[in-house]
Amino acid sequence: MTTLLGLDLGTTNVKALLADSGGAVLAVASGPVALHHVGSDGVEQDIEEIWRATLAAIGRLAADRDLSDVAAIGVSSQGGAMQILDADEKPVGPVLSWLDGRAQTCGRRLVDEFGVEWFTRHIGHGGFGIAAAQLLRPGLLGENHCVGFVGDVIVSRLCGRGAHDATSLSLALLYNPTLDREDDDLLARLGIRRDQLPDLLPASESAGTLTAEAAEATGLPAGVPVSAAIHDQYAAAVGCGCVHAGDVMFGAGTAWVLLAVTDQLSGPVFPSAFLCRHVVDGLFGHIVSMGNGGSSLAWALRTLGLEGGIDGGKLDEMLASIAPGADGLRFRPFLASTNPAGVAADTAGRLDGLRLVHSPAHVLRSVVEGLAFELTRYVHMLTDAGVAVERLVMCGPAAGSAVTPQIIADATGLPVACNAEPETAALGAAILARRLAEPNADLLTLTDRMTPPVRNIAPGENDARYHALFDEYLTSLPLK
Repeated sequence: MTTLLGLDLGTTNVKALLADSGGAVLAVASGPVALHHVGSDGVEQDIEEIWRATLAAIGRLAADRDLSDVAAIGVSSQGGAMQILDADEKPVGPVLSWLDGRAQTCGRRLVDEFGVEWFTRHIGHGGFGIAAAQLLRPGLLGENHCVGFVGDVIVSRLCGRGAHDATSLSLALLYNPTLDREDDDLLARLGIRRDQLPDLLPASESAGTLTAEAAEATGLPAGVPVSAAIHDQYAAAVGCGCVHAGDVMFGAGTAWVLLAVTDQLSGPVFPSAFLCRHVVDGLFGHIVSMGNGGSSLAWALRTLGLEGGIDGGKLDEMLASIAPGADGLRFRPFLASTNPAGVAADTAGRLDGLRLVHSPAHVLRSVVEGLAFELTRYVHMLTDAGVAVERLVMCGPAAGSAVTPQIIADATGLPVACNAEPETAALGAAILARRLAEPNADLLTLTDRMTPPVRNIAPGENDARYHALFDEYLTSLPLK
């Protein structure tokens, strides 16, 4: 039986997933990776630890499965985590995490110099780039150094060639979506050349084949094709079937992140969005972070003394026990220290309308409803910007809920496709691996065949009630 290996090089874990050619997940293993905090703003990682975690995750698969029939390897990776390399492609210093904030001042100066409009035209995002800001730090990049990222460095160790695709370069914010390559004007300002960056390849093109040395280290067959590094959000989009214009994937994790798929190339829907070409030919994606999401629910559970003492079934039971509108209790989900798009800066979270009648279940229901309304606001911003939205593809733990997806469908007025596979990015990498193993196959067809079945939730009897509540929510916000 032919199998495909998908690797997902996450911020705190490396996942290895083995799937068959029909998309069935046969095994999953992982290896942890540490974040190292430096001072008040620095966040670093060790590329050797990431490599060891990759080998460990593959090794755990090999302990239970025969990997000799793996036909190809796909690689998904966190975006923007930068590794400086010397002329021999050896690491120089630590990985600078995408969470690292030490270059904020350099980045702000760059935006002041060029302006938000310039950035939106050149890199599909209205702010300074993660990598661009870091590269302006004095002494970081030597004359003979190269700029690598976590994904392409690991790809290099697998096949001998450091390569990534447009989605990876886009989230490093060095990519021009109109030109479909590096932005030469920005590179010139940073004082770097295109040949100092990893090779830029289409997601459908192999970076190389697994070397004999890597095969010995992993137990995988030498000579199988290895993909370029794909950004994890786009790999997840492939893994959950968000590959058609009008689809909007949202990961219901700590921060709810949306990826809206369109067949039209235009500017980013608003300055904080990230515009890139999708891995599926002819499509484009806008990535938008709400900045708030599961963290709000975690706060409520912690505040109510329920953290660690409630499972998904009990949470659903509590949510279902309260009628839509939570008996007048309203929640504004701005607890994280971010500035949501379209809202006045520094707008804080709020819980309004508390009465003696309200219980912990009311608080939890109001939190989920507040998140659903904020998601609806983002959907409206997408459609106002000309991006068609036809369905939501929901991933993450909340996708398994019996209650939350219905609230979201009612609030947005859109069908919600709930994807139960927890490792969508690794599965997407495995699907991309099959495309390498079958170079004449159509990626869109492979995705439709290999993504797992979804649970479809249509707007129900409460949608009119929720539309009125959403209008009330909008009225309560200090909109720009």
